[in-house]
Amino acid sequence: MSQVPAQLPLGVGLRDDATFHNYYAGEVNAALLDRLQQQWAQAGEDFIYLWGLPGSGRSHLLQAACHAASDRDKRALYLPLAELGHFPPLMLEDIERLDLVCIDDLEQVIGRKRWEEALFHAFNRLRDAGKHLVIAANAPPRQLQVVLPDLASRLTWGTVFHLHPLNDDDRLAALKLRAHARGMQLPDDVGRYILHRGPRELGALCRALETLDQASLSAQRKLTIPFVKSALGW
Repeated sequence: MSQVPAQLPLGVGLRDDATFHNYYAGEVNAALLDRLQQQWAQAGEDFIYLWGLPGSGRSHLLQAACHAASDRDKRALYLPLAELGHFPPLMLEDIERLDLVCIDDLEQVIGRKRWEEALFHAFNRLRDAGKHLVIAANAPPRQLQVVLPDLASRLTWGTVFHLHPLNDDDRLAALKLRAHARGMQLPDDVGRYILHRGPRELGALCRALETLDQASLSAQRKLTIPFVKSALGW
């Protein structure tokens, strides 16, 4: 990631595998993925708000947006408030010096006066500076219990997208895409078994893929249902 102002928190790293290339949107989320990828185009969105249930891929997309910005030599910062929200909001000072700010888990600080006021002023500064902002939360803006009316208004400035859960066919395609990115061949029958037997949350399934990748490399084995059962203890 590019350099950031000294006041901003460091060490909030991006996952290497959180990119647009290995995110499977399906038809239901194709418009959102396109808008995020086109954010740096001449007619791109300055402010995008996306919401969805935990495990829907919100954090992946925000980190992917930061990677894409950095690839263009833009200064980007990812702020997961589930990890950082217990700090005072001093980290929002001077963020208008950045090109892109991605704020994750917004719901974690809603209802807290200092945070709401700091976010309100940060949004104004980012807008005035012509910078980009992507926010993710677990609910649409009007359903968050925002105390500060001005902040509630700011949250409706941008384009709002609902990050829809994938159906089973799309989940299988997403799993195969992640496996391919790891250099793994995931047969359909094995993929369906993992979907049927494993957790529903796609992030947890991808972590299971990581375990299988390590196990298959160690054992020099292809992915089969018996091997998956053994490697994952199912």
